[in-house]
Amino acid sequence: MNAGAGGTPRIHPTALIDPAARLASDVTVGPYSIIGPHVVVGEGTTIGSHAVITGHTRIGRNNTIFHFVSLGEAPQDKKYAGEPTRLEIGDGNTIREFCTFNTGTVQDAGVTRIGNDNWLMAYVHVAHDCQIGNHAIFANNASLAGHVHVGDYVIFGGFSGAHQFCRIGAHSFLAMGTLVRQDVPPFFMVSGHPPAPYGVNSEGLKRRGFTPEDIAAIRRAYKTLYRAGLGLGDAKRALETEAADHPVLRTLLAFLDTASRGIVR
Repeated sequence: MNAGAGGTPRIHPTALIDPAARLASDVTVGPYSIIGPHVVVGEGTTIGSHAVITGHTRIGRNNTIFHFVSLGEAPQDKKYAGEPTRLEIGDGNTIREFCTFNTGTVQDAGVTRIGNDNWLMAYVHVAHDCQIGNHAIFANNASLAGHVHVGDYVIFGGFSGAHQFCRIGAHSFLAMGTLVRQDVPPFFMVSGHPPAPYGVNSEGLKRRGFTPEDIAAIRRAYKTLYRAGLGLGDAKRALETEAADHPVLRTLLAFLDTASRGIVR
């Protein structure tokens, strides 16, 4: 448990690891880190110094966790009464210094979940019951309040944030300092406080293999939603017509149909 290939120690002697914690044989733990009894850490994961990982926390494979993080601590929710809620982190994530990720609450699904291949920079806060997909980027000091859902390939600029219960659609982009209180549709960029839409995340879509035809259809959909002077209901009906010829827009329509907080508009 505490040694890697050839018996080389990978856990620093100053680290405090509860005997009940389950760490794969090649996990590395730095000086003065603390790991609690209900923690599971998968193969190839590296944990820096002075990290505190507690609660019912499961961490997957090949994650790189830097120094001074706090993962799996109790949620910052006054209703929390010590229930055994969870934090689940997938594979291949990079978690930089001073990040804080809390467990869920019984008022929601009981789990805070972070997917695979995400890049979370210094001082990122992920509150209770948040659900983050895959390949997202959170720049320094980005913060999520409770119950926020974040789609795949979302980018949060530095010091940006989302109000509780917001949903951030896949491939969207929040500029530096943007604070959203409503849902952000997929594919689009928002900026400011209060936030406002400012175009399509075209560069990100190109990098992820969207065709020129798909990107052109998304640009037209943006104009329909934000520039045509239509109410949201009329805009959705127009988008349904456009989606008949461009299936990529079905993702946008499905998101709009379930936007319970309204959208940034």
